[in-house]
Amino acid sequence: MKYQKLLSVFEGQLESLESGNGDILYKAEKGIALVEKSIRKLQKEIGGKVFETQSDEIYFFKHVKPQIFSKLIYYVRLFSIESKRPRGKNMAQIKYLQQQIDKLQTFFNDNLEFYNYYRRGAMSMDEQYFVRGNRDLRMPLESFHFLIDDQFSTCQDGTVATIMAYDMLIVYLRKEVDDLNNSLEPQKNTPMEKPSKLFWTGSKTDLIELLYALHASNAVNSGTVDIKELASHFEHFYNVDLGNYYHTFIEIRARKNSKTRFLDKLIEMLNQRMRSLDE
Repeated sequence: MKYQKLLSVFEGQLESLESGNGDILYKAEKGIALVEKSIRKLQKEIGGKVFETQSDEIYFFKHVKPQIFSKLIYYVRLFSIESKRPRGKNMAQIKYLQQQIDKLQTFFNDNLEFYNYYRRGAMSMDEQYFVRGNRDLRMPLESFHFLIDDQFSTCQDGTVATIMAYDMLIVYLRKEVDDLNNSLEPQKNTPMEKPSKLFWTGSKTDLIELLYALHASNAVNSGTVDIKELASHFEHFYNVDLGNYYHTFIEIRARKNSKTRFLDKLIEMLNQRMRSLDE
């Protein structure tokens, strides 16, 4: 469907915003406007249209729409948290930020059954959760009702978006708390961090495929690490500029043959190494 191009443009705009100048409140405000505009376009593209297969519809509402919708929830919550953040002593800020983390964690506890279903990659209830017409009015999304209509929402796509948004917020808030705690500690005479001596000599596309595989596995920080933070770590560790990795990932997903070309190669080469050692 045409939404793939829209998604690519959106992710490029978002990356420019995040890497540009401006304080956090400015970025949050601009982000809200950008995401709302993209959702409106997506809503126009999808609303009332029939997907070719039910699995296409499930994929869209389980994976595609939440990618964009989660950013709206993220920026709205971020703006609210940062605009009320104390500007005084570090300890007051740490206490406030920790309270916000606790509130976000409460959402996961209140939605534990679905949270576990989504996190373990289950699919048995997808037809109920991610097909239009099955929306459960007893579980209204806590906000953003103006974006919900029967042709553009399912029972749980909003919950998936909220999980993704709160994951990103918790990562952001924990980093802020860590930075504040570090500034409270006496400065130690530690040598400056040396640049990595490792260089990625494969293709950037291969590294991006590996990056997204690790992110999808929830093997780093129990799945709460943001893709941008993980990419920055890869860039520093391997002395490489990954460029617009969002766009590259969309190209990977659009491959006609194997979408996991590099991972397939890694498996084959590791098996080959083990076979040679067994001989």
